Amino acid sequence: MVLKPSEIAPIDALILAEILHEAGVPPGVFNVVNGDGPGVGAALSSHPDIDMVSFTGSTRAGVLVAEAAAPTVKRVAQELGGKSANIVLEDADLAKAVKVGVYTMMNNSGQSCNAPSRMFVPRAKQDEAKEVAKATAESVKVQNPKEADKGAIGPVVSETQFNKIQGLIQKGIDEGATLLAGGTGRPDGLNRGYYVKPTVFADVTNDMTIAREEIFGPVLCILPYDSEEQAIEMANDTPYGLSGYVQSATTEHAYEVASQLRTGMVHLNGAGPDPAAPFGGYKQSGNGREWGVEGLHEFLETKSVFGAAS
Repeated sequence: MVLKPSEIAPIDALILAEILHEAGVPPGVFNVVNGDGPGVGAALSSHPDIDMVSFTGSTRAGVLVAEAAAPTVKRVAQELGGKSANIVLEDADLAKAVKVGVYTMMNNSGQSCNAPSRMFVPRAKQDEAKEVAKATAESVKVQNPKEADKGAIGPVVSETQFNKIQGLIQKGIDEGATLLAGGTGRPDGLNRGYYVKPTVFADVTNDMTIAREEIFGPVLCILPYDSEEQAIEMANDTPYGLSGYVQSATTEHAYEVASQLRTGMVHLNGAGPDPAAPFGGYKQSGNGREWGVEGLHEFLETKSVFGAAS
């Protein structure tokens, strides 16, 4: 195995290599190669001695990995971007669903590929949803990780990512979405570092840039819908298909809606992830799966032997 960590955050991979070395794993079984995508990543993807590539990252980079791997016809499994829908159904506990949805979106400073970044709420309940979302987002603390209170979020990963998020927040304002909380610039009291205000937009339409592009920051879009069928249609109207979320008074109703979502995963009524279940998406969210038995199968080849004694 050859691991190429992100050039932005390579330290955890080096620690893992030290752990395996101290544990006595034979030399050559596990290897770490540092470098950037265009250099080391492209070389690994295209190398004829590498039989399989597993990549986690942006859809743009995933396309480049697949293109580099294609001439050697190696196996490629990818976990890429997402723009996951969180459908709050008419019968759901609205205040609870919106509050949990905001907190889940802000977790990890919004840097989760499966974050519920598009919240669909019945049009008649928009005012209540706005109040809850605004109050919840404004309660999220943004602090230096060394001094952070429990539940606080820290900075995003890099200056490049910070600038991208700032540009998309401004794009949301320019395209006419209603800014309920947050906005551009750093949070009060933080004059340096890549800290982003927990931001919530309402009155978002599914054709706005902030509803189409993966922001990968603490930015939530609230979209109104008029019928359950329209909510499902809008949830599926995206190039991505990684995860989905459905909130309802009953598991049966939530499951009925979940079965119509074109996503690799769906969380019902706040259910968390399960490492024993496959993790991955449809469409431009990738191919193949991580986690569970299916995740192990990605690294295996099947051989048929005919004529051997059973």
